[in-house]
Amino acid sequence: MGYLFTSESVSEGHPDKVADQISDALLDKFLAYDAESKVACETMVTTGQVVLAGEVKTKTYIDVQEIAREVINKIGYTKGEYQFDGNSCGVLSAIHEQSADIRRGVEREDPMNQGAGDQGMMFGYASTETDNYMPLSLELSHLLLTELADIRREEKVMTYLRPDSKSQVTIEYDDNDNPVRIDTIVVSTQHDEFDNDDVRMLAKIKEDVRTILIPRVVAKLPERVKALFDDKMVLHVNPTGKFVIGGPHGDTGLTGRKIIVDTYGGKGAHGGGAFSGKDPSKVDRSAAYASRHIAKNLVAAGVSDEILVQLSYAIGVAEPVNIFVNTYGKSKVELTDGEIAEKVGQIFDLRPRAIEERLKLRNPIYQETAAYGHMGRKPEVITKKYSSPYWGDLVKVVELFTWEKLDYVDEVKKAFSL
Repeated sequence: MGYLFTSESVSEGHPDKVADQISDALLDKFLAYDAESKVACETMVTTGQVVLAGEVKTKTYIDVQEIAREVINKIGYTKGEYQFDGNSCGVLSAIHEQSADIRRGVEREDPMNQGAGDQGMMFGYASTETDNYMPLSLELSHLLLTELADIRREEKVMTYLRPDSKSQVTIEYDDNDNPVRIDTIVVSTQHDEFDNDDVRMLAKIKEDVRTILIPRVVAKLPERVKALFDDKMVLHVNPTGKFVIGGPHGDTGLTGRKIIVDTYGGKGAHGGGAFSGKDPSKVDRSAAYASRHIAKNLVAAGVSDEILVQLSYAIGVAEPVNIFVNTYGKSKVELTDGEIAEKVGQIFDLRPRAIEERLKLRNPIYQETAAYGHMGRKPEVITKKYSSPYWGDLVKVVELFTWEKLDYVDEVKKAFSL
């Protein structure tokens, strides 16, 4: 009979994602000037107000207000009519020193024996469903919103768009877990007022989504995915009928409240922690990236068509408590999932400091992760420039999304005799 599966995404202008981006922008500047900074920054955004809180241990000093305003303006909240804009909103900081009790469990004389920054379990997932080994429903949800943001910034068509938006994609699968067709797409986008003509407004936005946005998205897809779109697909656009009030004025935003959007859209699993605002000593973040790196390389090497990897840690302890692998009965090797997990522990050093070094995580690479997903992104090398009245100007060449690299495929093949 088959089944339906749904994932959602939110734009960079969604209030929770505004909070994530501010938290990660703060983290990046701390790491740019002091790579050993220990950071756990939380952000709340609401009507005309930003509140920053958290714990930091660092040798540097940064202007947190300036960073928050830069992020907000870059996202597109630049008009007073939004009731939230980067130039006029209040920014309150309640950031303080990191707990010495936590620090004593992390820092070691030998950095490679650094303890995990917290307890918890982290998951990584990969499958052959898409070219980048991500769930298709989430990939399409992200793509709808990145394309919508591009249209908004181009200011050529759909010029009424505002920064806040959400998407949702439901896919029909057959009994063998193969996608058959796109069943439903939902797009909700914030927009300007339409002279109090709500009927014309809704009709215009829905027509533009159908004739402008979706064709631009489909044009970027491989042929096998294009074939999943048919005339039976259900399209919902702004189902409430109006979405003028949005962003932090319409809904308070908090760091770490879109963790399923950040990972796999409900496929696989998610651990107990969020990512944004946390330096890589927090295994909530670094071990989640490591487990994705493992799962993706295992699938790409041909170990299984679908894999879930779980890592778990105890605070202050370097070695993981456990390594768990689930191949969903799709393994292509003559080993149990437990035996596969044992080999994973032999191939990958999963101590927190080893993860940091392998994936180059003590660099300012995190603001780019804070919208449109941390997983499934394209690895690339970019140059970042920072300035500080206290520490001078700084240029950093950094590598983004290192956990998406297929750099262990040959080693995995060798270990599994593939």
